[in-house]
Amino acid sequence: MDWNQLAQRVIKGEEITDQEALSILECPDEDLLQLLHGAFQVRKHFFSTKVKLNMIMNAKSGNCSENCGYCSQSSVSDAPIEKYYMLDRDSLLKGAEQANKLNVGTYCIVASGRGPSDREVDTVVETVKEIKENYNLKVCACLGILKPEQAKRLKDAGVDRYNHNLNTSREHHEAITTSHTFDDRVNTVNMIKEAGISPCSGVIVGMRETKNDVISMARNAKAIGADSIPVNFLHAIDGTPLEGTKDLNPRYCLKVLALFRFINPDKEIRISGGREVNLRSLQPLGLYAANSIFVGDYLTTQGAESTADHQMLVDLGFEIDMVQELVEAGLE
Repeated sequence: MDWNQLAQRVIKGEEITDQEALSILECPDEDLLQLLHGAFQVRKHFFSTKVKLNMIMNAKSGNCSENCGYCSQSSVSDAPIEKYYMLDRDSLLKGAEQANKLNVGTYCIVASGRGPSDREVDTVVETVKEIKENYNLKVCACLGILKPEQAKRLKDAGVDRYNHNLNTSREHHEAITTSHTFDDRVNTVNMIKEAGISPCSGVIVGMRETKNDVISMARNAKAIGADSIPVNFLHAIDGTPLEGTKDLNPRYCLKVLALFRFINPDKEIRISGGREVNLRSLQPLGLYAANSIFVGDYLTTQGAESTADHQMLVDLGFEIDMVQELVEAGLE
């Protein structure tokens, strides 16, 4: 496969075939750098060498009624995690202050649970208004399945983006959770779009799915119009149903990121949860396909030190995409 030729076709607006997509995931390891070079041509065309930084605030932890097999916060998990209800406004504001100091473009307020109560939405709305008054931050909320009126309130408060991951393919969904359907997730993303909020919806790779499932994930993210696509790599946590799952290696993870770039050429592809334990020493190479990362910790697992992430960008010769973040947020 001539990956540079495929890249030029994608840049011109062509979609890759399922066979070409499978060839990306099955690329021989000795050709991996050539594949990444092709993916980088697409990434560079749309995003230059800029990298968007995101930071998560775990605003509510544990006590979730859903039975998602990957999640340490779910009802079927025995993982020993910290559990607490929605943080107060001051705690969420402190997180925004830290994000601002780290030159983060998007501050993500994430809460466990099937969906938020109106009181929890009140807290987020109040906090977001104050964040917008004090910091040049884009705010993303991730609160689960919303009601239309809740989505409108978040939009009116200034929430720029809402995250609701598809997580896996439609075909593999029931192997991961049965407490909600794949269509529940799609409908939530569509509701977000109708409210005028930018949709963020990604996946978790490494949950015993097939390569065709991964291709479906990338195409589904495109079909629902996700502006930002977090690509998580399973960090199997003891006490969850997926405990002990080790289907990934760093080279395959890089191929997955290349696949998402070829299928979603002009979208934000974010290397998300599990990058440290799955990409390991090959983390920098991921940014030749992706153009966004989380800095700091995740929900119930630790990430890399933020200073190490900033140094990685310097070593790559890449730059933090602050200007674009501010333009998208309507701040410049």
